[in-house]
Amino acid sequence: MGISKEFQFIIILLMLPTTFFVTSFPADFPLAKPNCIAQSQCGNISIPYPFGTTQDCNYQHPNFWVTCNQTFNPPKLFMQDTTIEITNISPDGQLKLLQYIAHDCYNQDGTRNTSNGPFIRLPLYMTVNNTANKFTIVGCDTYGFINGRRQNGNYATGCITTCDGVGDLKQGSCTGVGCCQTSIPEDVWEVDVTMGSYNNNSYVWAFNKCNYAFLVEESAFTFSPENFTNLRNGKELPMVVDWAVGNKTCEEARAINSTYACKGPNSTCYEPTNGYSYRCRCKDGYQGNPYLYEGCKDIDECKDSKLNNCTENEYCTNTVAGFYCTCHKGYKKEGQGGCVRGESLAYGSLAAGLALGVIVILLVICLIYLELKRRSSNKEKKKNFLQNGGTILQEKLKQIERNTSRLIYSLTELQKATNNFHVNMIIGQGGFGTVYKGFIENKIVAIKQSKEVSSNQVDQFVNEIVVLSQINHKNVVKLLGCCLEGQVPLLVYEFISNGTLYEHLHCKQPKTTNDDFLNWDRRLNIALETAGVLSYLHTDAFTTIIHRDVKSSNILLDNNFTAKVSDFGASKLVPLDQPHLTITVQGTFGYLDPEYMETSQLTEKSDVYSFGAVLVELLTGMRVVSRNRPEEEKNFVMFFVSKLRGKRLFDVLDDGIVCEENKEQLIQVANLAQVCLNRKGKDRPTMKQVAMELGGLKRDRKHPANEHNYKSQEMDLYCLDDGSNSNDGYGNSTSTGYDTSRGHIILPMNDAR
Repeated sequence: MGISKEFQFIIILLMLPTTFFVTSFPADFPLAKPNCIAQSQCGNISIPYPFGTTQDCNYQHPNFWVTCNQTFNPPKLFMQDTTIEITNISPDGQLKLLQYIAHDCYNQDGTRNTSNGPFIRLPLYMTVNNTANKFTIVGCDTYGFINGRRQNGNYATGCITTCDGVGDLKQGSCTGVGCCQTSIPEDVWEVDVTMGSYNNNSYVWAFNKCNYAFLVEESAFTFSPENFTNLRNGKELPMVVDWAVGNKTCEEARAINSTYACKGPNSTCYEPTNGYSYRCRCKDGYQGNPYLYEGCKDIDECKDSKLNNCTENEYCTNTVAGFYCTCHKGYKKEGQGGCVRGESLAYGSLAAGLALGVIVILLVICLIYLELKRRSSNKEKKKNFLQNGGTILQEKLKQIERNTSRLIYSLTELQKATNNFHVNMIIGQGGFGTVYKGFIENKIVAIKQSKEVSSNQVDQFVNEIVVLSQINHKNVVKLLGCCLEGQVPLLVYEFISNGTLYEHLHCKQPKTTNDDFLNWDRRLNIALETAGVLSYLHTDAFTTIIHRDVKSSNILLDNNFTAKVSDFGASKLVPLDQPHLTITVQGTFGYLDPEYMETSQLTEKSDVYSFGAVLVELLTGMRVVSRNRPEEEKNFVMFFVSKLRGKRLFDVLDDGIVCEENKEQLIQVANLAQVCLNRKGKDRPTMKQVAMELGGLKRDRKHPANEHNYKSQEMDLYCLDDGSNSNDGYGNSTSTGYDTSRGHIILPMNDAR
């Protein structure tokens, strides 16, 4: 590495005429329009255009309207007409907000005293920064969820904290004992926080009367045992928000000249790494506010030695957007080497020889550097291969007599297949990694780049690859191989071309032909094929496998609408001697087994509950969770069960699948969905029983003459009741985390997302 730095330093000195520096926004350059200078400051906070406090000062878009409240000393700046305080606005595309802390308090008898959680909807062109902020929970008997909207879809994640006494708490530690933190996805523009307690703080009430949840700038919060009391005092914490001036690319924005924000002659456009938007910045040699027509001013590079590369023997002369260097009197320019005294020119031949020698030395250094870089790259690949369990994987594949050369790919192969993992090759992103489309040997494949795998997960990761490599089920997305030479593991799957079940049910335009429409026959077949896969994983695979993330977006469809179950990134292998696994709760909100959420005990019945939620989607065509529906319909699984018990099933079924011939069959599938959704796992059927029930319904569908003669033995065990049985789940008890009341802060939207 020492040779590498020397080489780079020499190249910079000999070949670059100028060095560029990133400078902060200068205080003596204009912030606002000429007639709005007095309004460009609120207390200690600068207000750069495109932000503004009045319509007269013409903020670039109504979403950039801010309010300066002069009743405070010093005055405070707020987002539009809300009580959300802004503490900083950066022209580089970030601002800081102070947001409220959700708290959940209990009396000594276990009754709830107070509860609230902020609901924040950011204006257009603004998103929560997912690298600077963390969702944080403080408490010893609490769980919390943060969910809402990102891009055009939903998201949800959460935390659980436990502890037995004050002695368990550790200053600065936020890893699940009294405090936990988790990341949020990119491009979040709506935040909703809910929280609750498993035992109403009854076991920890002596020192933990209140629990807290908040989204906070990670560097601004350090956990302390005192947080159990001092967070109750109404203190607000900072959150970092990204902003841009449009939801188009630079090229698209320039085409619409009337709304293009970078109109100044010295302003240019660039696209941030997160989101689909653009921002403005000053061209090289200029500084100022790039959103004002003449906001970018020429700087005098000669006044600051950091902005020019003139030597002590040279004069610096400033020019428009640049500078040049001239020799002092008595000095002359000599090639690219700078200014030397006149008499030294007599030694020109010697200098030329020395220059040639330097060039040769540099070439040798360059060759050595390239060779060292190649060796370093190979060494890094070998290191990653070992850390990701490559040697262990090879040994286990030999034990089961699998050809390792056909299962293990090199990093170079996958880089070539994905155009070096170019962003244009991304076809999906989720909580467990990013999926790229690739081409290997003229065959289209899907390449999943996993998130980081810790050292204690290597054995589990290797075992998962070995088991998946042995699964040969027609309705499981086939694992073709893996690559362990990168910093994170890569998995190669067969490519399924017709999208996900979720997209066909919720995202596409209404169908015009029967060939494209998910009619009832196709939906029933998808349900049967998915149930068959889960039954195979639970009972017939090499070892019991719990999928752990069954949902419609993980069911792919090929051109014949054949179901292919995918995404085993969260799956768990169950040893033969363990009926269940006690692990951290993980999954997708709305599909999560409530018993698993409460006990952290994962069983095959957790997959049964998730499959029941998928059946509800197939029957109704509705998303299982949506913040845009009325309160009683936000958790649609609970709403569906209540309608079924009230004998109003056909009020919620998808109109496109209901006809006179299949009404009895729809009722049977709805009954099956209900028993899958029982709150207690012991009251749910196994996936094998579910698959058998659906298989019988499928046979009846093919032979309608036998429809009224068919009676399933399993269905007699799990029939629809009148709601009096308290063990039947949602109808008679509240699911944890869903009943928290909230105080709302909603920022107005001036344009549709």
